[in-house]
Amino acid sequence: MRKAAVARHKGRYGQRFVTLMLAAGASFSAALPVSMAHAQAYPTKPIRLIVAFPPGGPSDTLARLLGQKLSEKWGQQVIIDNRPGGNTIIGAELAAKSAPDGHTLLQTIDFTLTMNQALYATLPYDPVKSFAPVSLLTMQSLQLSVNPKFPAKSLKELVEYAKANPGKINYGTGAITSQIAGELFKSVAGVEMTNIPFKGAALVSSAALVG
Repeated sequence: MRKAAVARHKGRYGQRFVTLMLAAGASFSAALPVSMAHAQAYPTKPIRLIVAFPPGGPSDTLARLLGQKLSEKWGQQVIIDNRPGGNTIIGAELAAKSAPDGHTLLQTIDFTLTMNQALYATLPYDPVKSFAPVSLLTMQSLQLSVNPKFPAKSLKELVEYAKANPGKINYGTGAITSQIAGELFKSVAGVEMTNIPFKGAALVSSAALVG
């Protein structure tokens, strides 16, 4: 089941996936005796939902909507815990090292399990063994937007402006997938732009509006 879920993430290129993962150690299945697992209802206490992005962005909004529905269904409080930074590594590590009792969930994105293991020599979690997949929540396409006062109003005009002003354009990204997409765009279009990394999409939008 785990391999199939991870493979499904790897097979979709060019889109962002938000995934709900259950924090679990390698001994998760042995953490609760079978008799206890059947005897106890779930959940037995408030749920901690770790979101690997800052408040105000699409992942956070989704988590709060999901948390409200889960709280209504389970009769337990769902606490949203925003832990942005490190290309989701901070949130993923926290979830991976939590008690494997099913009461800590991680809402993350596809590259937490795929790209990060290729980009970093070591990770404080195992993309396969540290988590048990629960559900694929959304698919989000990448988009390119500019401040309304920016001279370019189309992709063609952006390329022309960038070529006329090499190295003078900054572009913000809230995740490593956006940054890689930006580098690919620069390579294909033959332009020079400087990436400014942020901890999430909400921060990128705010910076773009300020100009």
